[in-house]
Amino acid sequence: MRSILSLVVVLLSVHVCTARQVHGTITDSGGSPLSFASVTVKGTSKGAVANSQGKYVLQLEPGSYTLICQYVGFHSEEKKITVGSSDLIIDFRLSIQELKMEEVVIRRGEDPALEIMRQAIRKRSYYNNQVDAFTVDVYIKGLMRSRSLPTKFMGQTIEKDDQAKEGIDSAGKGILFLSESLTKVSFARPDKFKYDVLSSRQSGGGYGLSLPFFINFYNNNVSVSNANPRGFISPIAENAFHYYKFHYEGNFFEGRKMIDRIKVTPRRKNEPLFEGYIQIIDGEWRIHSLDLLTTTDNGLELIDTLHITQIHSPVNDSVWKTQNQVVYVTLKKFGFEVAGDFLNVYSNYDIDRGFGKKYFDRIFMRYDSAANKKDSGYWASIRPVPLEPDERRDYVFKDSVRQTERDSFSRMNIDSLNKKQKPVKFTDVFFTGVSHNHFSRRAFTTYTLGGLVRHLEYNTVEGLAVNILPGVSIRPRKGKLNYNIDLAARYGFSNEHFNSFATVSIMPRSERYRNRLFRISGGKTVSQFNHDEPIGALMNSLYTLLYKKNYIKLYENWFGALDYANRFENGIKLSASLRYEDRIPLENTTDYSFFKQERTILPNHPYELAGVPFEKHQAFVASITVSFQPRQQYIQYPDYKEPLGSKYPTFEATYSKGIKDIFSSDVDFDKWGLTVNDDVNMKMGGLFRYRVGAGGFINTNRVEIPDFKHFNGIQTLFSEHYLNSFQLAPYYRYSNIESLYGELHIEHHFNGLLTNKIPLFNRLKWHLVAGTNTFYVDRNNYYVEAFAGIENIFKVFRVDFISVYQAAPGHNFGIRLGMGGLIGGLAQASR
Repeated sequence: MRSILSLVVVLLSVHVCTARQVHGTITDSGGSPLSFASVTVKGTSKGAVANSQGKYVLQLEPGSYTLICQYVGFHSEEKKITVGSSDLIIDFRLSIQELKMEEVVIRRGEDPALEIMRQAIRKRSYYNNQVDAFTVDVYIKGLMRSRSLPTKFMGQTIEKDDQAKEGIDSAGKGILFLSESLTKVSFARPDKFKYDVLSSRQSGGGYGLSLPFFINFYNNNVSVSNANPRGFISPIAENAFHYYKFHYEGNFFEGRKMIDRIKVTPRRKNEPLFEGYIQIIDGEWRIHSLDLLTTTDNGLELIDTLHITQIHSPVNDSVWKTQNQVVYVTLKKFGFEVAGDFLNVYSNYDIDRGFGKKYFDRIFMRYDSAANKKDSGYWASIRPVPLEPDERRDYVFKDSVRQTERDSFSRMNIDSLNKKQKPVKFTDVFFTGVSHNHFSRRAFTTYTLGGLVRHLEYNTVEGLAVNILPGVSIRPRKGKLNYNIDLAARYGFSNEHFNSFATVSIMPRSERYRNRLFRISGGKTVSQFNHDEPIGALMNSLYTLLYKKNYIKLYENWFGALDYANRFENGIKLSASLRYEDRIPLENTTDYSFFKQERTILPNHPYELAGVPFEKHQAFVASITVSFQPRQQYIQYPDYKEPLGSKYPTFEATYSKGIKDIFSSDVDFDKWGLTVNDDVNMKMGGLFRYRVGAGGFINTNRVEIPDFKHFNGIQTLFSEHYLNSFQLAPYYRYSNIESLYGELHIEHHFNGLLTNKIPLFNRLKWHLVAGTNTFYVDRNNYYVEAFAGIENIFKVFRVDFISVYQAAPGHNFGIRLGMGGLIGGLAQASR
């Protein structure tokens, strides 16, 4: 047996050794390297791409070949080679294309580029729909380099030690992200995709960037990842002449094909457009190659420049597809200066591929079981672009750092890690909060303490309230579970009440994507009558101290609760809870404010519900919430699958029951609710968001105020939770226990539509937003508000102008400030 294995190894070695390296450097006529120039073997899809130093590597079996070297804007070059028993060095020196101005037919003196682009636009749909199905192998490389970093970001110091662990030097230069993947892509019309990740790696461990950027300029709207939610208008879109100017630069020949070079220029700024060059094959009117750029003048916000190059090549006599594509990005914001490039190399197209009926299932992307376990020899054999010296160093350095971290539980390393903990500072205890790690061979433990000043509150019930919030997170080395223990202690200096409670959360350590947890909590606390907490403690403190407006309404309760949450692999999310409360009414104990005012502090009992008594009672309430998004797609990892969402809305159902007599519970009710919500990206038309709901009470034998249906009002100047609130509604005026209600929240984010034509707005990149928040209970209890606003102010803020129609007190109007736009919208979504 051993001799047979040895023979197999020898035979395999001989086979591998027959392949030889063909490598060299690609430069321009002045000797400067041509980054990402392509080299292909004529008549095949095999090829390579040069790195930023112009170096390329090909693995070829012995034989005769013709190599074709291409670079957008340069004359292509062919070289015949013979691969023998040793490696070959083949350099290419490309010259800028010498464009000829051939005799053309000019209509009424117009630029010949216009007729060429008309022909290309007429053929756009044909080429876009020419192939019904195909497969292709895509090598993907992602690289982000830092050119400089700030010393602080959002008030937090960027530690030099942490910076060094990521391979960033003291000047802030280094590689932030580096990954490679090989993915087989399957496509069938009209929009079915499937991605099989054959191999993937990221510097420092984990899965790399495995999803190719298919940037299709034959589409009217060109989508480039998340660079712009509206997408970009293609230079060969149906309405391209409305957005672009075209200028004929000349032509050149590749073989017998004449290639027309067209300069593309936006007609105006602040539209999602490109500038640069597109090269069209004359007579066929298909894209040969392109070199296009867009900047902040054309709708980019987070990044400063987006530069795309593509080279297309024939798959057969009639079909051309993208051969390679490079996306360059740069950004310089908040003290960060970053540049990156994302390379896709397409090979082994199969355009005659047929798929079975069940081939395109809901597995959108599947990782091979050994996808992230390939060795360096494998990557050297499949990589079409050679690594640069700093990339090789980055792989070695970050992989060794991560390995050291994984092996850091030896006694020597544990002691070293514990000694490196930063000392606790005065400002940490009182302002930013404390976080301290402890390493042992059994567990990794983190101790936290919330900043004392940050969690001070003031209200008319407790006066000044101090919150002490310690916590501990335990991640054992062995076992399947992680544990969080959170404590809360609260003291009100005016009512002299001390409250405290504890929460223990148990979560699977390897399934965080499912948000699965079990939580038990209990103790004594204060709660708002509306458990959605429509007003925050900080905002209430400011309004009470400055304006003597005590909006927050509180009661005290001894409680015990069990909570369970899970997100199943079929996309269903489930949460359930059992909660017991011994509810105790509270009264105001202080009317202090910073300024002497005639205004009287309102009672702690919601004044809108003055006719509804609230006395000491017990409540045992069971609740369950189920949400589901149909036709979800998934990423299938080797050991689990993760939901990705779908194009369909999310449906959610809730049911709560107050159960009488359990633990002396007094409440007895049944409450239900249904909601449907979705975000619809209309590309150039903007983003349409909605949330529709209905619900009510089936049984109202005894319902206390905390269990009412509350519509979330806003009485301060500041708004949040836009799709779950009513911006000018009082907090408790519309609270009810009716059998049926309906509510509707709609907002449309124009994302630059219309405002990009208004001179000041288009320079500031302020965008319009409009919509309505409406509910209806009966003819005496309804509310309709319509609003129009401006968002993306400094990328963070939003201002709404609102008009309200309601049964009583009638018409009203007002202004609200909030967070909205590029950064503000993300902050809203994360809450």
